[in-house]
Amino acid sequence: MRAVAVTTPGGPEVLDVVERLDVNAVGGRVRIRVHAATVNPTDLALRAGQRPRAAGSDGPRIPGMEAAGVIDEIGPDVTGLTVGDEVMAIVVPSRPEGGAYVEQLVVDADQVARAPRGVTLVEAATLPMNGLTAVRALDMLDLPQGSTLAVSGAAGALGGYVLQLAAHRGLRVIAIASERDAALLRELGPHELVPRGDDAAERVRELVPEGVDGAVDTALLHERIVPAVRDGGGFAVVRGWPEEAGRGITVHRVMVAEYAHRADLLAELATLVEEGVLTLRVARTFTAEDAPEAHRLMEAGGVRGRLVLTF
Repeated sequence: MRAVAVTTPGGPEVLDVVERLDVNAVGGRVRIRVHAATVNPTDLALRAGQRPRAAGSDGPRIPGMEAAGVIDEIGPDVTGLTVGDEVMAIVVPSRPEGGAYVEQLVVDADQVARAPRGVTLVEAATLPMNGLTAVRALDMLDLPQGSTLAVSGAAGALGGYVLQLAAHRGLRVIAIASERDAALLRELGPHELVPRGDDAAERVRELVPEGVDGAVDTALLHERIVPAVRDGGGFAVVRGWPEEAGRGITVHRVMVAEYAHRADLLAELATLVEEGVLTLRVARTFTAEDAPEAHRLMEAGGVRGRLVLTF
């Protein structure tokens, strides 16, 4: 089978299509013939050698945290899924087998859910990792209905899911994003917009003088946006932030791997897509051979939606 691999850490040019041995599903695992795998910031970090590898593993590394395709083999202990199902899956690429940039992906059945009805597999591939990250962030904040939430990077793939899920949970959502994304944000729901910039926290305070109850920082603004949160509020960060926020604010460090085996939550996300609550956004597709170009585009920034590799 083909896979997109990192043979040595470096820039996008180190990505290469390699041949790997076919794999089989055993026990409680399924094998997916991958049609689409997304490109995410974590993939760029893995490619650059900034992510740990599994103990005892060596050789080329395979990036990728989410994929969609068709099940073509199931282990004898699997229930609820069958060969021929169109599915999506979340992957933790630090495992010995690597990530989702492969033609044949073998994962535990509890990392898999049926793809939402009425969407393509390319679209379905954009949901698992970012969708579960959004759910994890909101679950950690645990804000009651009517609370206020600020979301930085609101026009990005993760930010968009946070906006829509938060509104679905009955929160008042303040989106922090570029003014050029105002039309996009209106499509994602009735959110208040604060233009991004060094004064974004001050602008949020103009809308909510006492400070928001919580914030999800997908744009890695960290200390620049913490002042928008009220004393004793919550601050959810992705990709780590070692600092403390002060003023009694609880910092929630969101790790999607903690939800990597929550197929129940992944199935709920699929239902929300079918109900029109969540919007799947594909920015552009690339062949596996064009993975370096996809990584270059992601690194350049400004991508709205997800870049997707097709196999």
